[in-house]
Amino acid sequence: MNKLEWCISDGAVPYAEALAAMETRVADIRAGRARELVWLLEHPPLYTAGTSSKASDLLQPTRFAVHVAGRGGQYTYHGPGQRVVYVMLDLRARHQDVRRFVSDLEEWTIRTLARFNVTAERRPGRVGVWVVRPDKPRLPDGTAREDKIAAIGVRIRHWVSFHGLSINVEPDLSHYEGIVPCGIADHGVTSLVDLGLPVTLADLDVALAETFVDVFGAGIMPSAVA
Repeated sequence: MNKLEWCISDGAVPYAEALAAMETRVADIRAGRARELVWLLEHPPLYTAGTSSKASDLLQPTRFAVHVAGRGGQYTYHGPGQRVVYVMLDLRARHQDVRRFVSDLEEWTIRTLARFNVTAERRPGRVGVWVVRPDKPRLPDGTAREDKIAAIGVRIRHWVSFHGLSINVEPDLSHYEGIVPCGIADHGVTSLVDLGLPVTLADLDVALAETFVDVFGAGIMPSAVA
């Protein structure tokens, strides 16, 4: 399989600009005019609404700009200190199975976080990646509290993927107070730094590149920082 392009953007990319760039790239991949692309970036503080979002989950509608994303899922937050990873892959050349693709994104995230000795896990009925917090009070029913460290939301068009995942490195976690993240009120959110790990975006980027090949079986062709 041909190597895909791996791009890291320096600075916060406006959401509308990123969405337009993904739309163009997906069309070019489908037409055979461009390579597959994994794009790592940050956004300025904002909320995005997925196709399953509920108006009642937007608790502070004027706090940040709200964008209709067109991806699966509900409300989520993007902002500085969070690594957003947009994954534009041609699933026609891989596995035409959306559930498997989402599972692969979760597995990639879990393996990446394991590089920092973080035990991250899937949960049935809760898309994304979670960590158990024994350091926090248990829920009223006695179960352990769990925090979300990574969100996943994708869209597939003609079997080419876009959108992807986000991993919290050191965002301002108070910014999540404006929404019910992914429609789940019983659990919180966390980050690598919140877990006591002095990890940078650059550290995470290295781990993402190393584990990508293990999950997706494709070589990476680095591109210049955008």
